[in-house]
Amino acid sequence: MPLLLVVLLLVCVLGLTIMFPRPAVIIWILTLETSPDSWLDRLLGLGEHEAIIGIMKAFGLVLAMLLILSHGLRRDRYNPAFAFAAMFLTGIIHGFYPGLTLLASVRSLIGSAGPLLFSFAKLPKPFIRMVVHATIWAPLGAVLFGALLAGLGLDHMYVVEQGALRLGASGEPPFLAGFALVGVYAGLLEYLAAPSAAVIASLLVNLLIILLTGARAPLAMACLDLFALLILQGRILLIALAGATAAGAVVFSGWLSFIRVIDLTKLGEASNLSNRDIVWPFFQKAFFASPFFGWGVGAGKVIIPVTSEIDTLLGTNAAHNEYLRIGAEGGAFGLLLLITLMLLWVRRGTADLPSAQAWIMRLIFIGFAVHSATDNTMIATTSSVFFLWVSCIFANAKNELKPAA
Repeated sequence: MPLLLVVLLLVCVLGLTIMFPRPAVIIWILTLETSPDSWLDRLLGLGEHEAIIGIMKAFGLVLAMLLILSHGLRRDRYNPAFAFAAMFLTGIIHGFYPGLTLLASVRSLIGSAGPLLFSFAKLPKPFIRMVVHATIWAPLGAVLFGALLAGLGLDHMYVVEQGALRLGASGEPPFLAGFALVGVYAGLLEYLAAPSAAVIASLLVNLLIILLTGARAPLAMACLDLFALLILQGRILLIALAGATAAGAVVFSGWLSFIRVIDLTKLGEASNLSNRDIVWPFFQKAFFASPFFGWGVGAGKVIIPVTSEIDTLLGTNAAHNEYLRIGAEGGAFGLLLLITLMLLWVRRGTADLPSAQAWIMRLIFIGFAVHSATDNTMIATTSSVFFLWVSCIFANAKNELKPAA
């Protein structure tokens, strides 16, 4: 009976999505950012967070297809999704990693390439504006939703890690930080296009959320891009104020130790909190066993089996390094193809943006490349929102060049 109810619910949702694809995308963004793989899985006691993530990503693929059907197909010759398709084919030819099935590889292909398919749709400007606003404010919505669940006694907003508090809202702190980081990116581009008090407020809110999650890499990326914006705008006093604030945080670090990013400055092992030294050798070994074409899309999920002692000990089998994961899945061929297409995609997509926006966008992708060396930036749910937003920015640049009707 529960399975039947879930199937009926999904059919109803699919029907409404077909009728109203634009609002469905906004609801999808808001739902993604509340992390249903965490709060819904805990409430129902299913123990199937991977299945929930799979459903959410498959729903995103359906949305992309509906938008293409509704608004037309846009030529996007350098889309990085082609790299994942090539890795999938080479995996079939070469042979999959032991334990990886064809169906599991197809699921991983959908999860990896799906978020990039929005770039193939001719997105209209009203839709783009909706997505931009949703991207900017959804992290705050996730925090408010987490507060609601906590107020009802159904969940907790914070976790305590090594004596410091980390804001997770209705999900996990790293994912909330990732969504807020995309909100910062969207806010920076919006500020350059049309500065307003609301945009400045959104930037402050998302920066505060990242700070409270205790996620160091997203905070560093956000601050880097914010400083770049201030430099482009010649806001020297604001840069000095930001530097003074950071110096004050260091001076009074003893009083601010409940904030994780400050507390970690006192820890001797703060550079390896995700146990990367344990995980990375497994992916390096898989890469060197098939260095040219890898083991197929999805191999990163089985290189460390979910039934292994390491997965039980760490609570994850993720690579925490996209270069190692993609290298193991597609070999040197797949990794170089993906990097090449990503560079060409960004170069082509930013060519039509105003100069300041183009430079900030390129800096965002440089930060994304750096961040990918320590986190799962391409396969996490945050990538769905990030690449949808990027697709909207690139499509909007094309829209601005069209002559008025």
